[in-house]
Amino acid sequence: MKNDKWDARIHRAAELASTHAFASEGLRFYGHIAQSQKSLYSEIQAACGAAKEPRPLGSLRQELDLFLLLPRFAPFLAVVEKHAPAALSQSAAGMRGQGATRWQESLTEFWNAIPNASANLSPAEALLSWIFLQPYAQYLADHTQYFFPNGTPSICPLCSAKPQVGVLRPEGDGGKRSLICSLCATEWDFRRLVCPSCGEEDVHKLAVYSAKEFEYLRVEACDTCRFFLNTVDLTKNGNAIPVVDELATIPLSLWAAEQGYAKIQPNLLGI
Repeated sequence: MKNDKWDARIHRAAELASTHAFASEGLRFYGHIAQSQKSLYSEIQAACGAAKEPRPLGSLRQELDLFLLLPRFAPFLAVVEKHAPAALSQSAAGMRGQGATRWQESLTEFWNAIPNASANLSPAEALLSWIFLQPYAQYLADHTQYFFPNGTPSICPLCSAKPQVGVLRPEGDGGKRSLICSLCATEWDFRRLVCPSCGEEDVHKLAVYSAKEFEYLRVEACDTCRFFLNTVDLTKNGNAIPVVDELATIPLSLWAAEQGYAKIQPNLLGI
């Protein structure tokens, strides 16, 4: 991923923060995180090169360069401690004081546990590990030779993480659906009328909700498994950046939770 992609995310977060007061604190925090991730990505690329490597489907998690990553974890935690909401800031400070041995355990545990949660990590440890490892995973994904997944998998075909957000992109007279990975940001095609959690295909059990205030954002929920995914409709707003705009879906996510749905993958704001 080139730095202009990170710059676009940072700019979009600032733009949304200025117009969405309810999400401004979280979006400003994300802007600082994205700036840190941009720097980390650049350092990884400088150390590892720009060549693309052949990687079999599902193999990305076989690589974890702790020699490269561990020295950069403390500066990352310092950024979180400075800019995060109080609870996460305190968690980052506590983790920063634990030292390299615990950092290595946490990063390895999270990496190996994907797509499932690890019982050996607290929610804060898992969140901090996830945010820190995103640019590393995205570097590996960006430097993987193009691949064609079989069918339309419900988890990332490259790293096996859960999808963070759905996307509708213009195609013909309608929109083509895809999913974006919560870890490595790989995007892959997914069938329009299928639940990405349980595979339900009955259209009567697949509900779509939106609000007039967010006409290009929607909740796609399943009445079978009771999970939902937020989707960004680029046919209605071509300026949106799905991984950023999804952070501004707080009202829709809260509404879905009130209806008894759970999110397939909470975002870095815990929503």
